[in-house]
Amino acid sequence: MNERPVRERGTLMAELPVQERPRERLAHFGAQALSNAELIALVLGTGRLGESALSVGERLLDHVGGIRELVDVQVNELRQVPGVGLAKAVAVLASIELGRRLQMSVGAELQKIASPHEAALYLMEKLRFLRKEHFVTIHLDTKHQVLGEEIVSIGSLNASIVHPREIFKTAVKRSAAAIICAHNHPSGDPTPSQEDVDVTQRLVSAGRILGVEVLDHIVIGDKRYISLRERGFMTSP
Repeated sequence: MNERPVRERGTLMAELPVQERPRERLAHFGAQALSNAELIALVLGTGRLGESALSVGERLLDHVGGIRELVDVQVNELRQVPGVGLAKAVAVLASIELGRRLQMSVGAELQKIASPHEAALYLMEKLRFLRKEHFVTIHLDTKHQVLGEEIVSIGSLNASIVHPREIFKTAVKRSAAAIICAHNHPSGDPTPSQEDVDVTQRLVSAGRILGVEVLDHIVIGDKRYISLRERGFMTSP
């Protein structure tokens, strides 16, 4: 990354040398050379009276607690930052969603899922930073090629939220031969709970009745995962 002098927070963009401004730095060095705050400044476009977009971007990151926290941030939370109104807040969220969809499109290139490791790889970057539990199903054809995926529920995993009816509805509509279930643990520790095991066994039993095989249930942590199939928990009651 190109080194540059330390800038005092609050410095107006016009007061910076041209080569120090985020737009010019990106054009000359590429987006990878910019700091998180500089990238956010470009999304914001403008600052506020007496303060540059770069300073507002730095304050925004401080407010939410860092770049990772932007994954699950809400409009109203961003609007609490001085200089960030509705238009700028939704612009930030739109850029985050574009990044998320790009990551999903890269993952979608993995057309076939043949192992727990591949299933975890497919979902890791989508789920590992989320602050709430997301229960996801991947729908597969007879060759275990990905037909699609669906977020079934958001919130703590329990039998009343993750109901077989919701799990298999879209799978049956897509004529899926099998599904892989997955959910994240926001703590970063993928160790399955007893509730995780109980829900999995109920789904295996329901899938057998419907003719849709539940291949695995993957619990995603921070760069770690646990396969309930590998742990021997995929038998129905």
